[in-house]
Amino acid sequence: MKNELIKTVIQDHIAVVTLDNPPVNAQSLEFMEEFISVFDELNETVGVRCIVLTGNGKVFSAGADIKMRAKMAAEAQPGDTYRHLRRAREVGFVIMESNIPVIAAVNGAALGAGMGIAIMSDIIVASTTAVFGLPEIDIGLMGGVRHTKRVFPEGLTRRMVLTGWRVPAEELYRRGLIEACVAPEALMDTAMDLARNIASKSPTAVRKAKRALNTVETMGLKDGYRFEQNLTVEMTRHDDSKEAMRAFMEKRSPTFTDELS
Repeated sequence: MKNELIKTVIQDHIAVVTLDNPPVNAQSLEFMEEFISVFDELNETVGVRCIVLTGNGKVFSAGADIKMRAKMAAEAQPGDTYRHLRRAREVGFVIMESNIPVIAAVNGAALGAGMGIAIMSDIIVASTTAVFGLPEIDIGLMGGVRHTKRVFPEGLTRRMVLTGWRVPAEELYRRGLIEACVAPEALMDTAMDLARNIASKSPTAVRKAKRALNTVETMGLKDGYRFEQNLTVEMTRHDDSKEAMRAFMEKRSPTFTDELS
């Protein structure tokens, strides 16, 4: 991994990925390409069972690099616009499509594309200093509507899109839309506690669970439940399933394997 704009540290089955493009972790072309590369690599790194995503400094990510966008628009060659749009899409989907659960530890403002990578994560915890917003309406851009409507209710999404309102993390927690809102000094401890809990589970079971969560979202009730049942059958044939049952009966902690399956 490059460890230039995206810093990654792996310890005890947990990868801490830190956005590090000061001053506001804006998403330049180089940032996006490195971000995608990091998540692709982690997805195939044996032993990584959970990812904690956070930002360096006072801002999680202010979103798109506006200066870069202006420069690209002035110098665009045929095809550049759609290559950039594809790249921008993948920054979010590389999180959602990762087999490994991702916890967003939002340390400050998460705006536009910055909010996008937070809400594409599996679990969101935030500092009391964090805000979430879609400022595109104020800077001549569009975006974020579809991703936001996956997580936030209709009325809140419309208010954010149409007014640019930056929602305090405490308000999102009050509405039950994020899992925790804690003092800044407690943020990483909160995220790491969750990560250690996930990392203690069978990696194979967790990967299948995330696959189920992503897949059934767009399926009907019966098809979705059938899909989950089929994954359950797959899991019961895996050694981790047998180990979990033995450990339960023997009143001990299970020992799981880390193979990619």
